[in-house]
Amino acid sequence: MSKTVLITGGNKGIGLATTELFLNEGYKVIVIGRDFTNFKFNNNENVEKVQFDVSNINEIPTLIEKLGDIDILVNNAGISNKVDYENYSQEQVDRILKINIEAPVAFIREISKGFLAKGKGRIVNVASQAAEVGHPDIWYGITKAGLVNVTRSFANLLGPKGIVINAIAPGPVETEMILNSGHNERFERIKERSYLKRIAKPIEVAKTILWLAIESPEYINGETIDINNGAQSI
Repeated sequence: MSKTVLITGGNKGIGLATTELFLNEGYKVIVIGRDFTNFKFNNNENVEKVQFDVSNINEIPTLIEKLGDIDILVNNAGISNKVDYENYSQEQVDRILKINIEAPVAFIREISKGFLAKGKGRIVNVASQAAEVGHPDIWYGITKAGLVNVTRSFANLLGPKGIVINAIAPGPVETEMILNSGHNERFERIKERSYLKRIAKPIEVAKTILWLAIESPEYINGETIDINNGAQSI
């Protein structure tokens, strides 16, 4: 019987590459996204598409209850804003906190109930280098740093009960969110600091997620893996 992975934001960017890798491994993939127009796997029988806005925090428990048994959770959905810190509206602050912090916590809380009943389960949170260095989108950095701490906290709470939860912290990745972020000069500087003089490809990040989700030793728990090709070592 195939196992099931739930990937938030699995319809594009890093999430789409992760969806493809899990499909190649024979998993059933539940993809949560807001828009499945031109989604690569619209007609794949092993993909369950769930159109859902993860900012609707109060609806997450009901959603998870309907989806049935899940073996792996990948908290990938996230947003950033092209807004200077002094111009952030309260509405924008509330939305980025909901999507980047509250939603991952809610998904972990609800899905881990099934994990605890089985005595096993794996979770991978997609954070960012913004958690570790100054970032132009100050609230994005705050939320990603929070997600790193969420990872450690839940590993402390759930690790002794058989659940493995880790995070990744990529630098810039060739995704639509990055290419349209308006921080092109910053990304060029990061590219020049990297060993390969380029930013990461989505598949490189996805392979790391896959490893943490199905292959990494259980002793690796509560950790955050940086993916920046040396760009932050200088």
